[in-house]
Amino acid sequence: MKYWNQTYECMSREEMTRVQNERLINTVKRIYHNVPFYRDKMQKKGVEPGDIKTIEDLKKLPFTYKQDLRDTYPYGLFAVPLSEIVRIHASSGTTGRQTVVGYTRRDIDTWAEVMARTLTSAGASKESFIQVAYGYGLFTGGLGVHYGAERIGASVIPISGGNTKRQLQIMKDFGTTLIACTPSYAMYLAEELEEAGFKKGDLKLKAGVFGAEPWSESMRKEIEERLGILAIDIYGLSEVIGPGVASECPCQCGMHIPEDHFIPEIINSDTEEVLPPGSKGELVFTTITKEGLPLIRYRTRDISSLNYDKCECGRTAVRMSKVSGRTDDMLIIRGVNVFPSQIESVLLEIGEAAPHYLLIVDRVDNLDTLEILVEMTQNIFSDEIRRIEDIERKIRHEIESTLGISAKVKLVEPKTIERSEGKAKRVIDKRVI
Repeated sequence: MKYWNQTYECMSREEMTRVQNERLINTVKRIYHNVPFYRDKMQKKGVEPGDIKTIEDLKKLPFTYKQDLRDTYPYGLFAVPLSEIVRIHASSGTTGRQTVVGYTRRDIDTWAEVMARTLTSAGASKESFIQVAYGYGLFTGGLGVHYGAERIGASVIPISGGNTKRQLQIMKDFGTTLIACTPSYAMYLAEELEEAGFKKGDLKLKAGVFGAEPWSESMRKEIEERLGILAIDIYGLSEVIGPGVASECPCQCGMHIPEDHFIPEIINSDTEEVLPPGSKGELVFTTITKEGLPLIRYRTRDISSLNYDKCECGRTAVRMSKVSGRTDDMLIIRGVNVFPSQIESVLLEIGEAAPHYLLIVDRVDNLDTLEILVEMTQNIFSDEIRRIEDIERKIRHEIESTLGISAKVKLVEPKTIERSEGKAKRVIDKRVI
């Protein structure tokens, strides 16, 4: 099965714009009358629902920030009575109040629909066995994939995160054909698979859908090689709906956004100016079918770009590029913007160390310092000291060439950097600024 919903996935740009215009107008009217927070914001900008006639008028509307959801915690942005909310999720954020998300019955149906498109684009069908190794619970990952898998009629293995040995055994015994987890956990599974003596041929695994954290093309190649699968990037935000906001097809040239549900924009995060297609900037989403928690121009802080050209797969839906970092996760070290994904790319391209690393940022005598701990492979660990020092120098040189700043690189013993079954922790920032 190539498409789940060919009508919308391959719709002409003119027809999609017509659908978006109609749905945007209705959404703006609904939030203006049902959400005092949005009504106040719009009135402060001098905007009324009647001013929004097409998606070209989006720029007239105010932005929504994650802090807005925290300030109105827990239900202040809901657009329906609580009696119509059938599900509540919350973000996995590590700072401040968590953000609360509410779903009506129709929202759950929409979520299953966009995830069905996601899984189908990764090659899944009703014959598939889909192992969901994202966490279940308040985090949207597990249940989001689960409902999409059920929608297409696949056999769902709801194992959730953790218990890696059991994950591998079930993968082998149950005949898993598609795995859903974070990319860093997929790397960990590959590592444990090899250590346990399993071979790629022992599994029926064909594909994986990986998201929840940025990952590089180099990591994709390594996952595909070590697990013998097609590695598909997926993108989601709890606030927008969860997983299913965008997903790659087998062409792996950008993630298709279901534009009949979510309208994307790219803005300059400093000036808030809307940038033309192809420009790199901050990704912004407006939901146009959500009932429980509709969002207008939600600033994701994720850095991406948009491509409106028709894809080789036949889909016409706009594609967002792989997220290269976040405006709020970006490290500024001695005036230089640094993203962990840049470090990861260097390590995987060099290929002489394991792709497990930790960045330690500190400030000594008013000067920022960057130390990068990189895990050795078992082969390197058994090498002589001179060989280890040579690899450290090589990594240091490549990182300095890539980032334009000096860094201390230290190879550490295998398995000493903590593994994560969820989002990988890549940075410790000790600076007091």
